[in-house]
Amino acid sequence: MTEATRAGYDVVAASYAEMIPDTRYEAPVDLAMVRHFVEALPQRPASVLDAGCGTGRMITLLTELDRALDITGSDLSPGMLAQARSRHPDLDFVTAGHAALPIDDDRFDGVLAWYSVIHTPPHELGSAFDEFARVLRPGGVLLLGYQAGTGDRRLDRPYGHDIELTAYLHHTPYVCEVLRSRGFGIDTVLDRAARPSEKHAQGFVLARSVTPAGRPASRRA
Repeated sequence: MTEATRAGYDVVAASYAEMIPDTRYEAPVDLAMVRHFVEALPQRPASVLDAGCGTGRMITLLTELDRALDITGSDLSPGMLAQARSRHPDLDFVTAGHAALPIDDDRFDGVLAWYSVIHTPPHELGSAFDEFARVLRPGGVLLLGYQAGTGDRRLDRPYGHDIELTAYLHHTPYVCEVLRSRGFGIDTVLDRAARPSEKHAQGFVLARSVTPAGRPASRRA
């Protein structure tokens, strides 16, 4: 699954960057959650990991919200990261999946995972959340965005390419349960109904890292 997802996004990277260049497809309330995330960062200037940054479109928004942010991007797909680097040549990017981040412990004040857990099966969310907790400083914040619900869906010919990708819906109460089990406190939860242009409801959870207990072994860069 990981290799298929990486390969798929390498194929679609240029088309994705052209078709979804910014946040024009987000609802105002979605973007309000990102503003809430930035406002909730525990210190200024703050450091943020855009986990699963794709082509870097959310980095553009984060920079607009706070130009003092120290932003790093990570993504599974080298092709998507190439697009992100072309847009943000002065930032650092690392090629990595959520469950194995080559980043020091306690490195960030915030982690944004904006629709980047959609290819993570629900039973594997805990591994990703462990890594997010590890790279966050105590008191740091995590914002998740995803399609809300249960089950999976097949993406046929995404962005006009002859490939298939599998994505997963996430049930918000379950997401919150797993976050709590990984040492996060839940701050804000939002599920909204699908708009006419969408097939699924959308879910957002802002959580705060409250305890370093039970962290996995360090994967320092």
